[in-house]
Amino acid sequence: MASGPLELVEREVPEPGPGEVLVKVEACGVCRTDLHLAEGDLEPRRPRTAPGHQVVGRVVATGERVGVAWLRSTCGTCRYCLRGMENLCPRSTYTGWDADGGYAEYVVAPADYVYPLPGDRPAGELAPLLCAGIIGYRALARCDLPPGGRLGIYGFGASAHLTAQAAIAQGAVVHAVSRSAASRELAMELGAASAGDRPPEPLDAAILFAPVGDLVPPALEALDRGGTLAVAGIHLTDIPALNYERHLFQERTLRSVTANTRADGRAYLELALAHPPRVTTAPYPFAEADRALSDLAADRVNGAAVLIMG
Repeated sequence: MASGPLELVEREVPEPGPGEVLVKVEACGVCRTDLHLAEGDLEPRRPRTAPGHQVVGRVVATGERVGVAWLRSTCGTCRYCLRGMENLCPRSTYTGWDADGGYAEYVVAPADYVYPLPGDRPAGELAPLLCAGIIGYRALARCDLPPGGRLGIYGFGASAHLTAQAAIAQGAVVHAVSRSAASRELAMELGAASAGDRPPEPLDAAILFAPVGDLVPPALEALDRGGTLAVAGIHLTDIPALNYERHLFQERTLRSVTANTRADGRAYLELALAHPPRVTTAPYPFAEADRALSDLAADRVNGAAVLIMG
């Protein structure tokens, strides 16, 4: 990261095509997926693509406040789309991966895939909701946490700090596992029952946000009988060998979380806008996007990093 993977360039304002909107960017969240692309953990799909998929801005033609998120398009006709599982569409495309994203002054997005947002909330606080919040919401559903259950959260960054609040609001007991002292402190401030190296009691469910495969065995081992571990990242380092009796027996489940559907996005945003979570952000000027990625890579960001335009 010392060399800086991003290059600041001048481009023409993009032209929206049929069914698309041109959005003037106000803020864009900095996601670990952006870091995976910058560091080569994810293969680029398009050369010289502007990253960023947690975009808050205004539609140039109407002035409407909208959010542009990770899921950019789906085919609408495959068996996954027809079953309400568009997040698994083989022809899905993604903002900041298949098309230019929000590390820019303007971004073009399909109108059917943007979310309306209130005009009276700070853009920097809304931006993390568009990926960190939505993905955390889906991960919480995928981990099958029972009412009042004990939830372990491994890695306590942008998505985790929003997910913890949603789980606690539902009556869950949350145990945060993080190597960062600042993240542990934030977890306790947000209502976690513990924050340390390991959960102090068996878990009914767990979510792994840290992209570290070595954490999968201890997270599975911490589950009570019938518990589920959901892995929420798009990239994970290799998982060590699992021991069947210690890690999976007694109907423990390991499952992945793949992107999100627009229904997930609408449901989470409706909840988050009606009952706003505390969004802890680290703001960066647009021109310092490289520094934001470097800080994220070095675990120097507490909460969510956000690029602020203007």
